[in-house]
Amino acid sequence: MIGILIIAHGNLGESLLECAQHVVGKKPQQMACLNISSNDDPASILPRAIAKVQELNTGSGVLVLSDMYGATPCNIVGKLLQPGSVEGVAGINLPMLIRTITYQDEPLKTLIDKAVSGGREGVVHFTQESCERYN
Repeated sequence: MIGILIIAHGNLGESLLECAQHVVGKKPQQMACLNISSNDDPASILPRAIAKVQELNTGSGVLVLSDMYGATPCNIVGKLLQPGSVEGVAGINLPMLIRTITYQDEPLKTLIDKAVSGGREGVVHFTQESCERYN
């Protein structure tokens, strides 16, 4: 099973994990989050991030999800990357997280593709008419 680590601003990672648990009906396995506050020194966070990755990697690799490309959490993820073993995806949202949980037993490359497609497909402009079809 691939480990999943969320590195995000504030309590976003914890909130997403809590929501994912609600949606899937159980606590996701082999997952963790690392919160980044505005007072944190990125250099002091990196050793904690490395330790989390090592903890989550049982041999199948780790997918590290961050909230916003180019921001501090994503920059920390960039320092963790090891192609084929530790991969990163930015722009986490709940559909992306649910998709990664669902496909956590697939190969890392497949999980990356599922995460990105889940994130993209989860962003939808909807109308009153489209909502009425589901009621």
